[in-house]
Amino acid sequence: MKTRKSLWLIPLAVAAVLAAGAPAGLAYDGEYFRVCRLNPMGDNYLSLRTCGSTRCPEITRMGPGTEVVSVNPYPRRRWWEVEILDNTGARTGIIGWAYGRYLCRE
Repeated sequence: MKTRKSLWLIPLAVAAVLAAGAPAGLAYDGEYFRVCRLNPMGDNYLSLRTCGSTRCPEITRMGPGTEVVSVNPYPRRRWWEVEILDNTGARTGIIGWAYGRYLCRE
């Protein structure tokens, strides 16, 4: 009987672990990219957009060599959600979507 009475603790323990979130060691730190493959004879910038489509509004324009870090581990339809890094490599808080064809892994 003692085993049956303690079985109700299992779902409670699972719920507590899920509510606490993922351990800090498993948090996603992002992949580092730089803007590349731009056509210098063309516009020579990559648009950072509010969503993963050319129909979405532009947040800013990123020139060749601009460094970014991914926010999510996987792209959506070849678009990466990224955050722009400043000249020191620090995060700027500017987050948007960039087309992956023009991002090279660091």
